[in-house]
Amino acid sequence: MSSLGTTALGNDADNVRIDPSSGDVFVGYGDGGLAILDPATQSKLDDIRLAGHPESFEVDSKTGQVFANVPDAGQIAVIDLKSRKQVATWKIPGLAANFPMAVDSAGGRLAVVFRSPAKLALLDAATGAVTASLDTCGDADDVFFDGKRDRIYVSCGDGVIDVVQRSPKGLVPVERVATSSGARTSLFAPELDRLFVAARAGWLGSGAAILEFRPSPSCRSGIGRPSQKPLSSTRSATRLRQLE
Repeated sequence: MSSLGTTALGNDADNVRIDPSSGDVFVGYGDGGLAILDPATQSKLDDIRLAGHPESFEVDSKTGQVFANVPDAGQIAVIDLKSRKQVATWKIPGLAANFPMAVDSAGGRLAVVFRSPAKLALLDAATGAVTASLDTCGDADDVFFDGKRDRIYVSCGDGVIDVVQRSPKGLVPVERVATSSGARTSLFAPELDRLFVAARAGWLGSGAAILEFRPSPSCRSGIGRPSQKPLSSTRSATRLRQLE
C-alpha cells in the first residue's frame, strides 16, 4: 500500500468514523476537536471544537447528528451534522470517565460505558435520558450492539467481555467471558458475525493475539469458543487461545 496524501491534525489523533450519507471522514484529535475530511481530495473540510479530547464517538445519519464522549469535560457532546456545531451537552450525574460508545440508530438508543464507576448506560438518543443501566467490567474500552440477538458486548482491560441481553425489563447480564489482562480493544463485525478482541503481549514473553469469538444463541455465554487457526501479525506469529 502507498500513501495517497497526508492531512495534518496536530497531536493525539484517535477514533475515526465515516458518515455513510456523505462519505466524509471524522477524526477525533487533540485537546478537543473533530476534524471533517474529504477522502477524495485529502483535505480538511472543517473543525468542530469540543470541550476536551473526544474518545469514542458515533455518526448517526438517521438523526443527522454526531454523539461524542468527552470524558475530560464529563459530558456527551451532541453535534448537528448540518451546522457542524455542538447543539447539546449531556451529563450523567454520578458517572464519569465515559470512554466507549455505540449507537442503535433503528432503536434510537446510545450505549455509553463509564469507568468511574464501571457502568453500562442506555440513553435515549433524542433526549440523553438514561433508560437503563447495569454494572459492568472495569477499564472498558469498546461496546457494540448485536442487533441480530438484541445483545450488547463490552470489552474491558480487566480481561473480560461482558455479554448483556436487552429485554423489555431492561439490561440483563448473561455472562462474563475471560480474555486476557489488558485486552480491552475490540471490534464486532455483524457482516461476519464475529467479535474480535486484541490481546497485547505479556510481560513474561507471551505473544500478542487477536481473539476471535463467534456469538451463539445455544451457548450460555452467548459467545462460542474462538477459532483455532493461527494468525500472523507484525509483532509475532500467534495462535488464538482456546477459552472454555
